[in-house]
Amino acid sequence: MINGIGASPGIAIGKSFVLPNWEWELTDQKIDVADLAREFERLYEGIRTSKVEIEQMKDELREVVGTEESTIFDAHLAILDDPAFMNEIQGMIQRQYKAAEVAVKEAIDHFVTMFDLLDDEYMKERALDIKDVGNRLLKHLLGAPEITLPSDTQPFILVAKELSPSQLAHLNPQHVLGIVTLSGSTTSHSAIMARALGIPLVVSLVVEEAQEDPIQTGEMLVIDGNEGIVLIEPTIEEIKQYAQLQHVQREARQRLRGFANVLPVTPDGKKLELGANISSLKELEVALSSGAYGVGLFRTEFLYMDRQRFPREDEQFDVYRSVAEHLCGKPLIIRTLDIGGDKQLDYFELPEEDNPFLGYRAIRISLDRTDLFKTQLRAILRASHYGQVKVMYPLISSVEEVQGANRLLEEAKQELLAEGIPFDTELETGIMIELPAAVQIAELLAEEVDFFSIGTNDLVQFTLAVDRMNEQISYLYEPFHPAILRMLKMTVEAAKKNGIKISVCGEMASDLDALPIWLALDVDELSMSGHSILEVKERLLRTNQAESRELFAELLRCRTSADIHDKLKSFVKAIH
Repeated sequence: MINGIGASPGIAIGKSFVLPNWEWELTDQKIDVADLAREFERLYEGIRTSKVEIEQMKDELREVVGTEESTIFDAHLAILDDPAFMNEIQGMIQRQYKAAEVAVKEAIDHFVTMFDLLDDEYMKERALDIKDVGNRLLKHLLGAPEITLPSDTQPFILVAKELSPSQLAHLNPQHVLGIVTLSGSTTSHSAIMARALGIPLVVSLVVEEAQEDPIQTGEMLVIDGNEGIVLIEPTIEEIKQYAQLQHVQREARQRLRGFANVLPVTPDGKKLELGANISSLKELEVALSSGAYGVGLFRTEFLYMDRQRFPREDEQFDVYRSVAEHLCGKPLIIRTLDIGGDKQLDYFELPEEDNPFLGYRAIRISLDRTDLFKTQLRAILRASHYGQVKVMYPLISSVEEVQGANRLLEEAKQELLAEGIPFDTELETGIMIELPAAVQIAELLAEEVDFFSIGTNDLVQFTLAVDRMNEQISYLYEPFHPAILRMLKMTVEAAKKNGIKISVCGEMASDLDALPIWLALDVDELSMSGHSILEVKERLLRTNQAESRELFAELLRCRTSADIHDKLKSFVKAIH
């Protein structure tokens, strides 16, 4: 057994196909000065051909995984137009008289090495994008054939050192049972696409140096994308064990589908709406098939990523309108741009900060770059004509920030009125409650907006001063800390006192152990991944609100997180 990281859930059992490394070793081939024009023409023709191929892959992929995931290839097109990358190649051809393919290979190696040395997971993933694009260009310059997958229809588990989005785009999900990569992360483009395609994926296998190629083509494998486990040549008993687990998981998913059209109401009559967190139409389809009440969080920052420039108003409007129309009147809460911290844009240079999570990000950027903010607000307003659209501001810490955002929203309304463009004049506004400061002044903030949404991820992180990505202290990241329960209670009480709706959209919304807390506090809505809705609904149908209130009173008397966990586990066990 080899351990890795589960990046896309599910179990796969089948024979392996190991994808050869797409690498070339080239001699330092020099050209004559008279051949410069020919080498540049070869380079430009290779770029044109590569762009055509990438556009074709983007179009093909859009039909499979949706528009948002297919925009991954916008980043690849951007690399072929990037002045730094192209200047490096052109400079080596013109000044060092290197053949086009040699210059491309050296440029790839230079930028990949530079990005790999950075202690930044996002930049390491961009290194893979550069390698992918550069190798595609090299393939055309060398006239090399594509690496082909098995031509028969026998499904296989794909194994690779690393897998680029371009390679994944060519896969037929019906033929690929699962994927294993020696490198990669859960946030890589390939992982995002694998999840959208529903293919189990295990990344970043932990192997000994002597086992650089631990898996050979044709070996029987079992992979568990939930636990991050790979079994090589498993025993018959192990295959039976995982086949049974696979069957159980499929049956459980099938059984849960029966709850899709059941109202989310507790046995004693409390209705708790279950919405979805999405970033694409593909995720929306999953959510709607699970009976989602609507979209409680549309993460718009994904519209801004993996491209060369900020999206224009019409581009944003088209996406927001499409989501609103697909919802057929169900609510759509659009969160305004939430970048900074761990979410960077290649074309928008953010300042270097000692504490980026506490720095220039989210609403702070929007209120500083009012041109960008106004563009987004206009697009959201225009989309509100086509559905029940609402707008939500992230990372609010003061009344002044809410008032400033609402002033810009009012300016956008007046502009659209003057232009004769229709929109919902009664568009509701809300804020994310994810900072301790916002909790402390929740009653004041409630007077400024129509709804709250609790972002539990950041609320826990900032309340406990714990970076959940820091492995040394991640054990201190405790959503069921006594302080967090009091924060939640204060926030909900402020919303109820002012008669505004309140929802939860962080990871705790889909945590089954947390469900009695939300019932006890009487929140209006939980918003989560579309894949979690049915599981939460099934538990909700068996949980009483009255009993949850009694439990919560006990939880508030607990002095430690361990005591809270014990009481929650006992409560859940009694439900079963």
